[in-house]
Amino acid sequence: MTTQKTPVTVIGLGPMGATMAETFLKAGHPVTVWNRTASKAAPLVAQGATLAATPADALAANDLVIISQIDYQAMYDSIGSATGSLEGRVLVNLSSDTPEKLRAAGAWAAGHGADLITGGIMVPPPGIGQPGAYTFYSGSEAVLEKHRETLKVLTDVTYVGADQGLAMLFYTAQLFIFWSSLASYMHAVALVGSAGVAPETFRPYGAATIGDLAGDGPMGFVKILTAEIEKREYPGELNSLLMQAVSSDHVVEASRAAGLDTAYPTALRDLFWRAVDMGHGADGLGSLFEALKTPAKA
Repeated sequence: MTTQKTPVTVIGLGPMGATMAETFLKAGHPVTVWNRTASKAAPLVAQGATLAATPADALAANDLVIISQIDYQAMYDSIGSATGSLEGRVLVNLSSDTPEKLRAAGAWAAGHGADLITGGIMVPPPGIGQPGAYTFYSGSEAVLEKHRETLKVLTDVTYVGADQGLAMLFYTAQLFIFWSSLASYMHAVALVGSAGVAPETFRPYGAATIGDLAGDGPMGFVKILTAEIEKREYPGELNSLLMQAVSSDHVVEASRAAGLDTAYPTALRDLFWRAVDMGHGADGLGSLFEALKTPAKA
């Protein structure tokens, strides 16, 4: 006996949306697609997808609608006057935007009789359908559970709460770690490169530092700082924030002497010294958290 796979509609056929539609097709799900530029659907139609003529047709085709666009405004623009077709639909919007806009979209969807599940995909398009890929989801847990197996075709499903803004908060937080870590690594490569050191020569040392930070050893600062932040206690007897701030001056000076752009290390240095000025000079590195939670005065 063959079990019918849940049919899905995919709205938005950029690199991410097209990959998701193709992944559903390969997994045996009937797929309806719609895109403002209809020609982008041609490769998917050739693989068995159905091209909806209008957004209303796309919404009417299936109860489960996956949306992958540049932002949430694109969803409003795409659906346009077809809001009458939202009744009873589950919208899974995997677009990026601000948490506030996701929450507003949840109210908008509910006002038209639809459920909105928000998501933040933590892989680029080639990672869709691959082991280790995951997506943060928020919204109604009951609605998400109903479609969990279908969504797992794309990535693992990580539910973070009913607040529809949470998925994007988690996504944005992870993205910031990703960007800032890699930007720091690239600055470090440029810094040693100013003395003729090849990137590959430095790579093992940079990679070890990044890996150690997430570990359980003496350099496992992610674990150490998490415990300190939860207690709001930052012991600094062995390595005070004042020591870190002075060293941050040296990073800026070395970067300037190497002819590098100093905006990034300067911003970090200024953050260190602001925390010192707040009275945390004798505390540990974790006290930087207090400055981060307190916006600088204009």
